[in-house]
Amino acid sequence: MLLRNIAYIDENFLPQKGDVAVADGRIAAIGEHITGDYGEVIAGEGRLLLPGFINAHCHVPMTLLRGYGEGLPLQEWLNERIFPFEDRMTAEDTYWGALVGIAEMLASGVTSFSDMYSFCESVCEAAKLAGIKLNMSRGIVEFGDGGLYGSTRHAESERLIDAWNGACDGRIIAETAIHTEFTTNERVVREQAEYAKSRGVGVHVHLSETRREHVEGLQRRGVTVAKYFEDTGLFDSRVVAAHCTHVTEEDMKILQRHGVTAVHCPSSNLKLGSGIAPVPRMLELGVNVALGTDGASSNNNLNMLEELHLAALIHRGAAENPTLTPPEQMLRAATVSGAIAQGRADTGLIKVGYRADFAVLDTDKPHLTPTHDALSSVVFSAQASDVCMTVVDGRIVYKDGEVLLFNAREAMNKAAAAARRIA
Repeated sequence: MLLRNIAYIDENFLPQKGDVAVADGRIAAIGEHITGDYGEVIAGEGRLLLPGFINAHCHVPMTLLRGYGEGLPLQEWLNERIFPFEDRMTAEDTYWGALVGIAEMLASGVTSFSDMYSFCESVCEAAKLAGIKLNMSRGIVEFGDGGLYGSTRHAESERLIDAWNGACDGRIIAETAIHTEFTTNERVVREQAEYAKSRGVGVHVHLSETRREHVEGLQRRGVTVAKYFEDTGLFDSRVVAAHCTHVTEEDMKILQRHGVTAVHCPSSNLKLGSGIAPVPRMLELGVNVALGTDGASSNNNLNMLEELHLAALIHRGAAENPTLTPPEQMLRAATVSGAIAQGRADTGLIKVGYRADFAVLDTDKPHLTPTHDALSSVVFSAQASDVCMTVVDGRIVYKDGEVLLFNAREAMNKAAAAARRIA
């Protein structure tokens, strides 16, 4: 395709205007008056092209639990509501819940997401059908003293990596995961660290999501959760650490030293009363900070534009400092920083040679008029309903309110029926 005379956010996150050409799944040319046959020509007037959003921490099948278990702190929420519901979910339930969540994400310009869940192959099948990118991992839980290799969850993780890592021309990446410090023992964490290194795959983990987790982890281990994971070797691989809401100064330096990505999930952390991650300080220390929605059970949506908006605001209010988290910094967190987290070196930017993973906003709207600063408009004014096109590897997967590669209505009906049965 050739997007003609369109406003776009360039690789330096500066607003520009010109032509953007796509060929063979990549951005082939950027400039003025591009010539050549690139197929469909799309008029760019009243449109803004930006890198696709990367949801760096999600549990997408939890759309089935949207609004279920309200008003509880994290550990009671998990043990009394979430875990019992999930124990009754099937692979088919997971598939339909994943498709509903993917439809929601595509509609808000998400081109890739990182997920940790069970029935991983069902989530992969949903992503394959929908045309979206996915980093998938099976969360390991071990409350006893057993090891990794006797775990049915690890067996599922191995099947996932063997069958799906690099599938769909690299759209799907399979990884490993540790659910949390408090749901695993040290033997499992150490064995998972070695396994991830031996397979050359990334690790997804929840880290210091609540003050209780931080304090009790310190009491159990004698060190903070981040230091514990460092000591067990978990950080020797590419690691995505979700939440990081209660990390210390030394914890943040550990993350930076090992290249660990901290995924900021402001909606989930606020809804569950978990706190606010020290994002400005992490960014100041050079930690790679990405954005995530978490699951729809704790958010309650998968709208990355809303997450971007909130992430840019709360730190200013908390610190009473309007200069924090500027739009360019937060837009980077929602795009290229997520690509780094996923190990995808060729996406996250509007740049020649990069994968054509992008979203197009309809800016011909009252709430986007006038536009004095395009980045500010995206972060502080834009809505998910402004997304008129989502493109993954040069393929249009969402356009003008419609998911193109699967029947979203069927997925919604199936997911609703599954949720009713389980609840």
